[in-house]
Amino acid sequence: MTDPIDAHVRLDTHPIHPSAATAVLTGALARIALMALEAADWTVVAENVLVLARIDHEEPYWAQDAAKHLTSVGVTVEITPRLQEAIDEEWTWSNYPMPWCTRSEIREVSNEAQKIHDDIRHGQLLIHAHAHDGHTTVAVGTYLGRGGKSVYLHGEDHLRQVADTFNSPAPALLAFEKVHAAEMRPGPAPMTDTERAAVEARAVFDLTAAKPEPSRPEPETVPAYLADAGDHDALLDAFLDAHGDWERWRTWSDETTHAIHESQTLRIERVHETSAHETAWTVAAYETPVSDRMWVLTASAATPAPVLEDLLNHLADGEGWDTAIGAPVDENMVTAATQPLSKAGWKHTVDGRRIRWTSPAGDAGIQFDAFTTQHPSQNLATWTVWAGADPDRPAWTLTASPHTPSSLLADLSEILVHGTGTHSAQAGGRELRKKCAVTSPTGQTVTGSLAVSRRR
Repeated sequence: MTDPIDAHVRLDTHPIHPSAATAVLTGALARIALMALEAADWTVVAENVLVLARIDHEEPYWAQDAAKHLTSVGVTVEITPRLQEAIDEEWTWSNYPMPWCTRSEIREVSNEAQKIHDDIRHGQLLIHAHAHDGHTTVAVGTYLGRGGKSVYLHGEDHLRQVADTFNSPAPALLAFEKVHAAEMRPGPAPMTDTERAAVEARAVFDLTAAKPEPSRPEPETVPAYLADAGDHDALLDAFLDAHGDWERWRTWSDETTHAIHESQTLRIERVHETSAHETAWTVAAYETPVSDRMWVLTASAATPAPVLEDLLNHLADGEGWDTAIGAPVDENMVTAATQPLSKAGWKHTVDGRRIRWTSPAGDAGIQFDAFTTQHPSQNLATWTVWAGADPDRPAWTLTASPHTPSSLLADLSEILVHGTGTHSAQAGGRELRKKCAVTSPTGQTVTGSLAVSRRR
């Protein structure tokens, strides 16, 4: 038997969603238990607090499975009486469509459906389109790994299955459209009640005591590239509300919003919960709805609001999307893209394959990498827009591939030179919160708050 280690895990039912389970960790080696639970798809929601929320309602079974694995490596595990009661409960699905399956086989089917759900939630399976076939939801998507296999999905929640596979997205989309053209809609279907409940159960616990907010200083006016990021979700909402030629949908996990132009050749992906330096926005243009990308642009989560507003305004104008693949990125294109910088006297330097324009204060710049233009089909970052004290450790970045329209890049150059925004020392968003409670290993009730998304 493995010697015990200084790690204790208390497993309990969720305080708001009874089918879900929670784990509260203590001990000097609690990180060992945390890594093991994360590997089993438990979600960290606060320091040393994790939640297991599934779409097959099998959390008690998998909580017991986790307990066995943790115990085998020397972690002390405590299961509360109410969770143990849920583990021991014998139940079955009413009107299950495969009545010949045993309870164990039903669990296997449900677990495969859970894996599909998790792949979508984690962004590993991109859903291109969905439809309702008169009985249930069907969808077509592509795995970003696993050799890029495309799949036809049938069913919802614990009954979702892979009904067919394809080698690439194009034949998968064509086959899907052939059968479901009348009902076909872009992106994933709206979340089911079960999926929504799982998202709510995984919402973030804030276990810190509530403190009154200090008085906020008046924001100062600064160059656009030094402005606050503001509320990116509100910017996207306003853009989509004002432009009916764009359609919006959110992923099953509610972590990402996709927007697609009615032409289906220009798409926006907005990842909601990212750190300041991670990619939060991806804009991509296509020659046809099923072709490869012509160009792609990304922006990090800390990108200032004025810069994003300028980008969205350019997309709304509908100009310059159809930059032709194969057209060389020549000196004229570079000059057109950076003309506002040159006119404003930004410092122009050449360092090997890179050309850089830097603001007079040295706190922002645009860089052009000539090497990447030799590989246009790879959509490499040819252009990099940045701001911060050091270009090697920028506060935010925006990158663009070789065939990004020079008119779009010129607009971005213009906003960097002449645009302004506001900066506050205490910038940040607010969350609406519900009170909830988690029982600690000592039996004490820890009151916290459960974050509730205010986005649609």
